Amino acid sequence: MSNGDIFVGEVIGTAILILFGAGVCAAVTLRYSKARASGWVVIAFGWGFGVLAGAYTAAPLSGGQLNPAVTVGIAVDTGKWGQVWVYLLGQMVGAMLGAVLAYLVYLAQFQANVRKEGTTEGTAGEPVPTLGVFSTIPEIRNPVANLITEIIATMSLVLPVLAFGLTKGLGESGTTVLIVSLLVVGIGLSLGGPTGYAINPARDLGPRIVHTFLPIPNKGSSDWGYSWIPVVGPLIGGALAGLVYNIAF
Repeated sequence: MSNGDIFVGEVIGTAILILFGAGVCAAVTLRYSKARASGWVVIAFGWGFGVLAGAYTAAPLSGGQLNPAVTVGIAVDTGKWGQVWVYLLGQMVGAMLGAVLAYLVYLAQFQANVRKEGTTEGTAGEPVPTLGVFSTIPEIRNPVANLITEIIATMSLVLPVLAFGLTKGLGESGTTVLIVSLLVVGIGLSLGGPTGYAINPARDLGPRIVHTFLPIPNKGSSDWGYSWIPVVGPLIGGALAGLVYNIAF
């Protein structure tokens, strides 16, 4: 695959992933959304479908990695680092593009994120914090525990992804992406509660950058103090998964 194909494929695929993922978070979170408060299960499946759509779209061009942790895990396993930077660049650009697209889809809802005249603090008219639409927020802020969660959750993604390559039938039938999508849903349901399961540095960092600059009324903090955990944790998890796979398989 050429660098150009990889870059374009990862930009398009990651943008679709984030459009679906941030979109379902917006649907569940924002006031005046028809899906508001529909719950964590809806969010988990929304992200899974985002992986499904993004990876299938990108697969002919780049293989549809869409995740720096997956890219690093593959590189650690194979020792091939030459095109890693192209994957990472495409994933970051795509993540930011997808976040902007999700914002545009819910533009009216974001613009309605203001306190209604005459209301007091704590009423239904209070602004809804918006960072959770774009990036992850831990339920309990504990850097060590949060980092461990992201490492383990990412290993739970990358190690099976690498192992799926051993099953020739999955590749020949084209169902590998479907299985990975269901895996992402499972990780969200089982391991996503503590931190919101970034498991993808581009998925968290790209939209966080976009959130910082978007003109959303009363959007709240972009929480840059936490931002290193959903980047470092998944990268460590991806590298460890590649190492374990290389040794064990």
